[in-house]
Amino acid sequence: MADLEIKQLAKEYPTRAESLKVLREVSLSLSLGESTAILGPSGCGKSTLLYCIGTLEEPTSGSITLDGKDPFTLSEVDLARFRSENIGFIFQDHHLLPQLTVLENVLVPTLAGGKSTPQQIERAKMLIERVGLSQRIEHRSAELSGGERQRVAVARSLIHQPKLLLADEPTGNLDKTNAEAIGNLLLELQKEEQSILIVVTHSQELAAIFQQQYQLDDGKLQGQQPATHS
Repeated sequence: MADLEIKQLAKEYPTRAESLKVLREVSLSLSLGESTAILGPSGCGKSTLLYCIGTLEEPTSGSITLDGKDPFTLSEVDLARFRSENIGFIFQDHHLLPQLTVLENVLVPTLAGGKSTPQQIERAKMLIERVGLSQRIEHRSAELSGGERQRVAVARSLIHQPKLLLADEPTGNLDKTNAEAIGNLLLELQKEEQSILIVVTHSQELAAIFQQQYQLDDGKLQGQQPATHS
């Protein structure tokens, strides 16, 4: 059985006329260590799909299981804990807190339970070094370039060693050089951590480096495209 199972996922929003169907019968299976890119133009439902997989939005129908668990059967408190412990998010806009240092920003997800543990602080420092920012560890985010901020966001997403890593247009605000660097860094770290990585993007260049590629068209996932690179 795959570690992530998405079956017949649908999402629709009520409107005055008829329901707006954003996702239709989306099915996808991925195991730890696998990566996939989902391509499609803006407005095709890619972000909605990612938010459903990441438990930020509940699907209208269908099911999602991660590590054998259906998160939507959990209470709100348990769902929040499940999401924090198992899912890492990277967004197009890095969502860093400007008043915090690089180290403090990476540690933000650990603060839900109070104070960061010494082990979490050591992991944060290791991740900051891994993304190439050890010289900037005490800098605030306002002092960083766009590419550096996104590297901090990548490190932050991995602080809890999530089984599932979700990236929504992670290179959308970056120039070509930084976009390429972030794409490669994401894949390297995902392989090292042996997590599942799903990236939604409209960039053919970014999608090309992933093991699998799908196209989201009219709310449906169109069959796997062979990746041009491994």
